Amino acid sequence: MPHAVVTLLQDALGAAVSIEPADLEASREDRSGWRSATAPLAVVHATSIDEVQAVMRIAHDTATPVVPRGAGTGLAGGAIASPGAIVLDLSRMNRVLEISEADELAVVEPGVLNGALNDALAERGLWFAPDPASRAISTIGGNIATNAGGLLCAKYGVTREAVLGLAVVLADGRLLRTGHRTVKGVTGYDLTALFTGSEGTLGVIVEATVRLQPIIPGATVTVAAVFPDIEAAAAASAAVTAARLRPAVLELIDAAGLARVAAFLGADELAGTPLESLAPHESFLLAQCDDAGAADEAAEIARLFAAAGGRTTLSTDAATGERLLGIRRAVHPAFAASGQVLIEDVAVPRSRLPEMFRAIEEIGRRHGIEIPTIAHAGDGNLHPNFAFSGDEVPAHVWAAADDMFRAAVALGGTLTGEHGVGILKRRWLAAELGDDSFELQHGIKALFDPTGILNPGVMFESSAAPAR
Repeated sequence: MPHAVVTLLQDALGAAVSIEPADLEASREDRSGWRSATAPLAVVHATSIDEVQAVMRIAHDTATPVVPRGAGTGLAGGAIASPGAIVLDLSRMNRVLEISEADELAVVEPGVLNGALNDALAERGLWFAPDPASRAISTIGGNIATNAGGLLCAKYGVTREAVLGLAVVLADGRLLRTGHRTVKGVTGYDLTALFTGSEGTLGVIVEATVRLQPIIPGATVTVAAVFPDIEAAAAASAAVTAARLRPAVLELIDAAGLARVAAFLGADELAGTPLESLAPHESFLLAQCDDAGAADEAAEIARLFAAAGGRTTLSTDAATGERLLGIRRAVHPAFAASGQVLIEDVAVPRSRLPEMFRAIEEIGRRHGIEIPTIAHAGDGNLHPNFAFSGDEVPAHVWAAADDMFRAAVALGGTLTGEHGVGILKRRWLAAELGDDSFELQHGIKALFDPTGILNPGVMFESSAAPAR
């Protein structure tokens, strides 16, 4: 017989409620490699704010957990079915409700894909700056829930800087609107910023008013360089920052990561690029400059790359630039194609990137594993990837990850730059925040979600290493 909560949902929402095995199974995992031990009670494919409110009222009245979910592309286990939960799938709330050219803003539903929004904006001479590597498949709601960063955030900011206001359904079904349509607005506490990055633990984001940027005519200039080792590449990226230069893109791939990308793309795809002939241990650093001063900025970056030992090329051709950027965007597909990988996410001050790369190499040697690493070098955000075999993350991989997190924090960094805490990193959270901050954040969670039904287990509930 259907669970009583499922019956209530079906009575209220009809065909929006699914208990089909395929839907239930799909909600048990994301792209983190972690899989829930149990299927949810049901998946609700909401298409309106009213439907989201109905779900939350039923959940509140029955003390049923709710897991908000978008495209399922998360990398921290933050939107995966939990025991006895309703999975609230927002991917069908995918309308662009308004584009205001005069005010340079858009109002969107949470299921709008990041890349699709920019496709809609391009003809109006506008764009949405947050640019995660998963932009073609990740949703704006998910970007906001994790405060996603991406390739452009060193110059244009992370998602929080692009969010003007939100509509959020609270745990008891009330609809809360935060923020403003104005550029400035400091009335009261900044609840918009609080919800941004809250990973579905404080409320369900059902609408967002986002800031847009004008597309400024002018050439994009790309600088690519191959370095003899990762420390030379990291030192070159630190030199760019120290020189007060702000390229739109500054991305680094170490030798282990580069080998996987080269194998994935193949010789034909790399022909004519700096990666056409690679020696062992060589690393890759890519910069793109935009705006009116792009040519001068790129020339100075090319000089710094060469001075640090890089085999450097500079191109003003847009197609070549996109081709080189495509090498960076191929990293995660390449890693996925080469076997099991635990994709991690830490950030350190940009000046300490060389030290963090040294620490990662040492941790890999100590634990006997390869840790191919890429970095948004412009903002110090690294993505170490722990390769392993088998269906479960081995204990020694978790031990290596623990060492890596501690190394990042010791260098003045953080456990996560953009993926979020989710389930995978919750056991390290208190160590970074400290007792007082950890207690205060627990209090904020309890204020917004007193019965603990919103995404339980995400961020705060400690546990042993999760099984795949």
